[in-house]
Amino acid sequence: MLLPRGSEAISPTGHYTGYVWVRNGLAPQALATPEGKLFYRAVQPAMVVSRRLGQPTFEGMLVARHRTLDALLGGAIERGEIKQVIEIAAGLSARGWRFNRRYDVEYIEADLPKMAARKQHLLDRLDGPTPRVVALDALAEDGPESLSALAESLDPKLGTAIVTEGLLNYFDLDAVAAMWRRFADVLRRFPTGAYFADLVLPDDSLVQRLGTGLLTGVVRGRVHLHFTDDAEAAGMLNDCGFPAADIAPADPAEPSGRIVHVIDAWT
Repeated sequence: MLLPRGSEAISPTGHYTGYVWVRNGLAPQALATPEGKLFYRAVQPAMVVSRRLGQPTFEGMLVARHRTLDALLGGAIERGEIKQVIEIAAGLSARGWRFNRRYDVEYIEADLPKMAARKQHLLDRLDGPTPRVVALDALAEDGPESLSALAESLDPKLGTAIVTEGLLNYFDLDAVAAMWRRFADVLRRFPTGAYFADLVLPDDSLVQRLGTGLLTGVVRGRVHLHFTDDAEAAGMLNDCGFPAADIAPADPAEPSGRIVHVIDAWT
């Protein structure tokens, strides 16, 4: 998981998230870390309280957003619109590994150097095709670790998607807008460009208060909730270069899936 510039430590929440995906059949056991297991056990009492109160859970939110992003990206690939994927701040996600096994697609996982190195080490323990792992700074305007430089290595004739998960709320609104403009600029180099991401909006649930507190402690800074509703976020995506932008709850039928929203945007 990518943290704000200047911090390359792997986030405890990144380890936790990776462990959640393993527990829910979304990643192989090889991607579970001891840190993730410890952190998972540490927050379980709060999750039990939330569940007993009929509230959504942090684990349920993570699983809902992950599965919904899988569905959006998988649908675009199956329709023949996307043949190349860049997942920024991929962390311990197994999406690239799973998609490489399921689809004929070029999948690139990008993260800050220390996280990228840790991920490559874990992927080397797996059989079969694995995604390409690269070092990338999502805040870089140019240079060898910028998204623009990475895009130069891709086939300009193929539809391309950018995926971010668990990234946007670490950064203030100006930084998010700058990222979205860079994403749109890069995606316009390709015949089809898609952007799939998650976004947390203000909510008074126990799980969001817990999650915000955890993230604030980890990054030693504010966790940003940028927009009041989906329409406001979609409007900024339009302004940043995505003429088609839909945002909706990850899973309206489930309490945990209603507190995280998913972006489905195209250039």
